[in-house]
Amino acid sequence: MKQLTRSLFVVFLIFSVLAGGCVAPPQPGSPGSGGTGSFGGPETLATPTDTLSYVTEVTPYVTGTTMGQGYTTFAPTTQIPQDKSCLIYLAKCSEYSPPNATSFDLKNPPMYINYTVFPSNITYTRIVSRKSGDITVEEEIKIDTYSPYSWFQITVRNQTTGEIFLNDGFGKKKGFPEYLNRTLKVMKRDNLHIEIRCNNITATAGIWVKPAGNIESYETMPFTECTYFDHPRDSLAQITATIDPTRAYT
Repeated sequence: MKQLTRSLFVVFLIFSVLAGGCVAPPQPGSPGSGGTGSFGGPETLATPTDTLSYVTEVTPYVTGTTMGQGYTTFAPTTQIPQDKSCLIYLAKCSEYSPPNATSFDLKNPPMYINYTVFPSNITYTRIVSRKSGDITVEEEIKIDTYSPYSWFQITVRNQTTGEIFLNDGFGKKKGFPEYLNRTLKVMKRDNLHIEIRCNNITATAGIWVKPAGNIESYETMPFTECTYFDHPRDSLAQITATIDPTRAYT
């Protein structure tokens, strides 16, 4: 019995050795070889250290409900009653009318001068040449434009010395632009002399100031018109309307 058991153990041992010889040994660099190949060692996650020199780490952006609107809504600015300007003088200028002059002691700038003009219109013809292939055709066209003699001028100066603070208006003859409506701004704190002249034109000009700081007991004074002026630049005239200069006016 013991002899049989020993014989079976020897057979099992020989079979195990033969079976182990059929398995190829692991190659260097393969999984489980213990080498330093491309897949050797435990699996790890790459750390993006190279990209940190090109980007800056920041806090993740928090997405809100307004994403994609493309604009920001600001609360409206509270308007102060003392900043409201009121009309204190309205001048009218007509064709060939004499100069109109007034004065005002501006203690709390700005002063706004808003004007509207209606220039005279002229119509004339011009001959122009047009080519159609090898043929040149002359055509007579009619042009409507402002009269070169239509102009409107506002001059603001020191009442005593005559120093000019503002000289502007309408008409190329005077070197002014041809805007039919404008609002001019005077920031000089001084006793001002405002002079209005015009020629071959009909115009109105309103002078506006803040009653607060300029007019005593302004709370009891009646003002026909008051408003808030909003101008981003003190040095530029505000253009409120522009009309094609070729348009005819009757």
